[in-house]
Amino acid sequence: MLYTQCTFAVTMPDWQRALFEQDLADVGFEAFCETETDNGPVSLAYIQTSLFRRQAMEQIVSAYDGVTLLSAEDCPDDNWNQAWEQEHPQFTIELPNSQVLIQSHCAFGAGYHETTSMLIQALIRHYTSNTTHHTPCTVLDNGCGTGILGIVAAKLGAHQITMVDIDEKSVSCALENSERNNIDSSSYSVQLGSTPPEGKYDLILSNIHKNVLIAQMPLYARFLNSDGQVWLSGFYASDVSDILAAAQAAGLQPINLQQSGDWCMLQLQQI
Repeated sequence: MLYTQCTFAVTMPDWQRALFEQDLADVGFEAFCETETDNGPVSLAYIQTSLFRRQAMEQIVSAYDGVTLLSAEDCPDDNWNQAWEQEHPQFTIELPNSQVLIQSHCAFGAGYHETTSMLIQALIRHYTSNTTHHTPCTVLDNGCGTGILGIVAAKLGAHQITMVDIDEKSVSCALENSERNNIDSSSYSVQLGSTPPEGKYDLILSNIHKNVLIAQMPLYARFLNSDGQVWLSGFYASDVSDILAAAQAAGLQPINLQQSGDWCMLQLQQI
């Protein structure tokens, strides 16, 4: 399969770079990384060649100050995957009594992004707290990427984990990482899909784009057990009011809001 590699010179703050990359993702770009060249650091973005529309990409670039397109060229699949893995090597997450090893390949979620990190730390606190709260047994990792959140939940004590992602590469990556971490094959499933699979869950984790969170909010409420929780991330502080409005309309209320940098994590339960 052929991919197109777009190379950019980027001089803008991280929060604005994240918005730029999200806009590229919205038109089909799948992975992003940075690398050094003789002329300094550059940002790389990859998209299947069959999906690449140069005009759409150039319109996005023109909307941002501090971004210059340097080149757009076709490259074999293995070349861009290798570049991604060199930039994002295997990642280790330390848990109270174990560790999780994640190879990101081209999927999102190796623990270094603020949204993933906030959710991981919340899982650790939730499962290791001495309070008498309900311990989630059935967990949905919606938009699982590398499978990191589902795998952490399994390591911490969840009995049944369902992982789902819209991207075939992410599904393969989540399966590989689950095997790498010796997760009992009878305790999890990884599915390809654009919406959360129907079921009943004690904990729903969804770390994806704001617009998808809002669109799927009624499903989260319908699939949530009565004493369960929904944890959302992948959105900015400026998006909180929109997320809360969608949650309330679906019958969910906030119980905690955290922020790291410009990113937020929201924990919800039924009203």
